[in-house]
Amino acid sequence: MSTPPPSDTDMRDARRTGSKRVGPLRGLAPFLKPYTAKLVCAGLALLVAAAGTLALPMAIRGVIDHGFSAEQASQISHYFLLLVGVCVVIGTASATRYYFVTWIGERVVTDVRRSVFHHMLALSPNFFESMRTGEILSRLMADTTLVQTVVGSSASIALRNLVMSLGAIVLMIATSPKLALACFVGVPLVVGFIIFLGRRVRGLSRTSQDRLADMSAGASETLNAMATVQSFTHEDVDRKIFSAAAEDSFNAAIQRTKARAWMTGIVISLVGFCVVGVLWLGANEILAGRMTGGQLSQFILYAVLLASGAGGITEMWGDVQRAAGATERLMEILHTEPAVQAPAQPLAMPVPARGQVRFENVVFHYPSRPDVAALNGFSLAIAPGEAVALVGPSGAGKSTTFQLLQRFYDPQAGQILVDGLRVDAVDPRVLRSRIAVVSQEPTIFSGTIADNILYGRPDASPDEVRAAAVAAAADEFITQLPNGYDTSLLGERGATLSGGQRQRLAIARAILRNAPLLLLDEATSALDAENERLVQQGLNNLMAGRTTIVIAHRLATIQRLKRIVVMDQGRIVAEGSHAELVQGGGLYARLAALQFSDSKALAS
Repeated sequence: MSTPPPSDTDMRDARRTGSKRVGPLRGLAPFLKPYTAKLVCAGLALLVAAAGTLALPMAIRGVIDHGFSAEQASQISHYFLLLVGVCVVIGTASATRYYFVTWIGERVVTDVRRSVFHHMLALSPNFFESMRTGEILSRLMADTTLVQTVVGSSASIALRNLVMSLGAIVLMIATSPKLALACFVGVPLVVGFIIFLGRRVRGLSRTSQDRLADMSAGASETLNAMATVQSFTHEDVDRKIFSAAAEDSFNAAIQRTKARAWMTGIVISLVGFCVVGVLWLGANEILAGRMTGGQLSQFILYAVLLASGAGGITEMWGDVQRAAGATERLMEILHTEPAVQAPAQPLAMPVPARGQVRFENVVFHYPSRPDVAALNGFSLAIAPGEAVALVGPSGAGKSTTFQLLQRFYDPQAGQILVDGLRVDAVDPRVLRSRIAVVSQEPTIFSGTIADNILYGRPDASPDEVRAAAVAAAADEFITQLPNGYDTSLLGERGATLSGGQRQRLAIARAILRNAPLLLLDEATSALDAENERLVQQGLNNLMAGRTTIVIAHRLATIQRLKRIVVMDQGRIVAEGSHAELVQGGGLYARLAALQFSDSKALAS
């Protein structure tokens, strides 16, 4: 019995196995460093606001002890003016702190999102084999939002509460050491619960975020294939799948919420018990004449500040734990090294480019299928300007040659050379800049028609864009659109265009790129007979003087080529012209007999 492939969750957990349990939030330090000056300003404003808050009980003590006696009635205005001044200082400092920490939070989350997205663009395709797009988007958006909440709010509030709590402790001791000692008996217990339950909240927060990512990934997959879903009347099944994922996310969130609620309730209750006990002792101190009412009021206010600060820290600690889980997920992406990297000292590719290609005894296994060789001892030499077709059954390794030629993967054995240089010895971006690709299922991006063609060469002029469209037989349908080349309502992945129109745009994009090496993956498969003839003429013009490799499933489209390479199970089993291969029998002859006999049957 074969072992089932690992799920996204399994692979995600495997990546985390063995990771050291250090504060993941430290990973945000490089993003905070450029804004040290603003951090300092926010810190100073926080200290001023905390100091103002800690000064309030002193002013209130003065009002109570001195403001209500006839002998010192004249001084009461001074104490109330002092209270007003302290409130103004607190308000100004709090507003300043809020501005700076909010700015830093927004700035950091923007930088993190940009860094993660830029890094993902450099990752190799095998990364995206093991992680679904929906989960990546969840990390990019939902997790960074959690980070923004902490950096731009929760961390500042927690730090303010910490400063006020420490200040309150010092001033409580100064006001009444005896009451302070009694109050601090419960502090170790409170801190212990915060640490113990905080770890639990962190683990549950990470689990909750993982379940949310799973739900997002599943929804993204379904929504991106809506036509297929509805064609197969799969709506009810997908509703059940999404509902189950949503329930899993809900249950994980509730587990996190329960743990956080227990932590908040226990800590606040313990702090409350301490405050009540201190009040009882303070009342006895006043009755014994060892404290004034103002001193007890001052001490109580400091105790309240300490209690509220501790409660606030507990409340914010849950957010910090969630942000730690989110940061860990983001750092996983940022710490993922591309499987294919540019060499430290890349060789310069020859100028002008010739388009020579050589595969020498190449052996390749996809990372997700290590037991199956996609190419096995594959050798092929293509001269500059030569046009070669690759044919064979599905799984023969045809598309793999394109993947390796563009160095999306590196082979486990053998080597691939372009213009005499190993592809792993040159910068992949330089290598790919010399290649134009037309895939069987072309990608249409958001933007205008012109933007999609310009994807091949962004610096091209409008005249060059139109010339490429004309060569690809796309100009006629483009000019009939409401806004011509500026038409932008193309739908998700070009859903408002027909398959043939999408493919002609992709061909125009490749023509505009004007690369010396052309890779065509059944580029005319979605065209009707008339447009296929027009596009084929454009491709003929494009192929002239360029090295061209064509993956062909419809043998009728490559009969004219002088060299056809037949592949099966990752190897070359025959090559020659169409006539030679048909005459020689074998796999190609069987494929040709099937296709051409079917065509004759349909025609009759």
